[in-house]
Amino acid sequence: MQSDSVSGVVHIFAPFGRDAPSIAGVLNAAGLRTAIHESLPRLAAALDDDVGAVVVTEEAVAKGTAALLEPLAKQPSWSDIPVILLRSPHSQKRPLADPGLQLSINIIELDRPLGSSSLLSSVRSALRARDKQFLVRDQMRALADGRAALERSEAELRLVADAMPVLIAFIDRDLCYRFANKAYEAWFERPVSAVIGKRVPEVVGQEVWRTRRPLIERALAGEHIVFEANWPFSDGRRRDSEIRYSPRWDADGAPDGFHVFVTDITASKLALETSQQHASDLEAMVAERTAELERQMAAREASEAALRQSQKMDAIGQLTGGIAHDFNNMLTGILSSLDIMRMRLDMGRMEGMERFLDAATASSQRAAALTQRLLAFSRRQSLDSKTVELNALVGSVQHLLRSTLGEKIRIQMATSDAPLRANLDSNQFESALLNLAINARDAMPEGGELILRTSHVFAAEGEVPTIPAGEYAVVSVSDSGTGMPPEVVERIFEPFFTTKPIGKGTGLGMSMIYGFMQQSGGHITVDSTPGQGTTVALFMPVVHDAAEDDGAPSAQPVSLGAGQSILVVEDDEQVRMLVTVVLEDLGYTAEVVGDADGAIPILGSSKKIDLLITDVGLPGLNGRQLAEIARQSRPSLPVLFMTGYAEKAQERSAFLDNGMAMIAKPFLLDAFSEAVRSSMAGHR
Repeated sequence: MQSDSVSGVVHIFAPFGRDAPSIAGVLNAAGLRTAIHESLPRLAAALDDDVGAVVVTEEAVAKGTAALLEPLAKQPSWSDIPVILLRSPHSQKRPLADPGLQLSINIIELDRPLGSSSLLSSVRSALRARDKQFLVRDQMRALADGRAALERSEAELRLVADAMPVLIAFIDRDLCYRFANKAYEAWFERPVSAVIGKRVPEVVGQEVWRTRRPLIERALAGEHIVFEANWPFSDGRRRDSEIRYSPRWDADGAPDGFHVFVTDITASKLALETSQQHASDLEAMVAERTAELERQMAAREASEAALRQSQKMDAIGQLTGGIAHDFNNMLTGILSSLDIMRMRLDMGRMEGMERFLDAATASSQRAAALTQRLLAFSRRQSLDSKTVELNALVGSVQHLLRSTLGEKIRIQMATSDAPLRANLDSNQFESALLNLAINARDAMPEGGELILRTSHVFAAEGEVPTIPAGEYAVVSVSDSGTGMPPEVVERIFEPFFTTKPIGKGTGLGMSMIYGFMQQSGGHITVDSTPGQGTTVALFMPVVHDAAEDDGAPSAQPVSLGAGQSILVVEDDEQVRMLVTVVLEDLGYTAEVVGDADGAIPILGSSKKIDLLITDVGLPGLNGRQLAEIARQSRPSLPVLFMTGYAEKAQERSAFLDNGMAMIAKPFLLDAFSEAVRSSMAGHR
């Protein structure tokens, strides 16, 4: 790779992990010179005139940047060292620990994750800007060294100025002309000698002086002034002029006068006015053409919207068709088992009933698991990390993938021989696998093969780019699709970056997976070749302690009641009946209503109520609103919410108040009885 034609060393301060060597590796490969510093004071001590740029990570300067202020404050006037700040992936754009630094330096903020090309582009841009500063430095030195030569060439400069068809003059703070070129003879019809040494009012006249005076005072205060004026010929002909006042500065940095540049712009003004005469006709033509284009664009957008809607409906139909297929299989197991049991009860045959009860229960639990998985994919949850066995977890997601990807995609499994454990949030991990599978499906429009592979990997230092050395459990998703070129792979984790057409993707899927892996202490790699497919690998630290694995939940004893009074609010008639029967069989006294309107009079009465059990998604007032009303008259009343899916109940910590609990439908008898008992445990 060819190096840039830039000078200066890139100084790096990124002391955590392998950030500094990784950054230096990218820059060195491009032919740039780098220097890595172990502390902020050492970086500050290295900031001399030959510094090209500084790269620091947000974490490195989180505790303060005071050590940089002194060397930055001592920079010469031509110097403004560019500092590139690499923001953390989870940064909320918080200010630096030292707000004074942000006002003192030329800072460039970049958000991570950041591809090597983006980092290299930003550093090159900073170095080019720094090279311009070096050029100014060299020019200032040359100017100081060449002042004598400049004095020798003053006569030549006057010849050049006199040849220019522009009024050129210098006026000092006393408003006296100290220089004027030959053009003044043509404009003022007097020799230059009659201008130099005269004050402005004497040269331009009192009437012009009154209009120019405020502008001249601003120029003498150090402001660059540009304006237009009509300065007619002596015979009355029109002459439009552009006038510029440019302050000149003395050695102390104060304006000691200003240069005057006056240009005749009459020809361009006349041309502009001529073109404006035809503007109305042109505007009418443009308006007509614009209206036609707007009609065409509206028709095109309507067509594209219809196409996007059709594509979305096709995808929804494919997904719901697959889910319906699985649910029908599960419902067949439930309904058939119940029909057989009903038939045998009518016949008086009781033998073998447990087999059909087990079949119905197993099908019901499969349906419940599928529903919960679908709900988990539709939510954004905080991580609930546990030790899981990856072979089983990847295997369990196959049913959902087959429903989502369709029959044209062949799904293959290749799992490790030994158990493979990692610490992660299983719901979020399944969501990541689903996202990767959908991306793979889109890359195989004509069908293909998707391979889910689990493996145990020992990564040596530098063996896998961007992956630190260590022992990992790896889950990879490979497809035989179209693949991606390197420039797309480099940007794949950028938020909102997508190669899919409008309406086909938000560009958030891969960045969300990247964030999840970072939050879980893992890593992600992408290997793709155009025309040969893509492999995305998720690396997670291996967990060896098998005792941390979640085993099957042990059966809990059913908790019985002692006649406590429970108010049940449930809009579904069958659920209402079943909950009532369960409560009464457990030894409670249950009063049941179908909505909040039926519950409010009971809650407002003097009747003893030990527990309120309510569905969240009620018609009218929802369960949470009903609980608020109940707490107004019964502040200590415990509440148990039942929910199948309720959008407002996704974040339990924010949804539940003291004395409130929640149980998800469908639930088993022991879990329900324990939830009821726990809810009333502190109620007297």
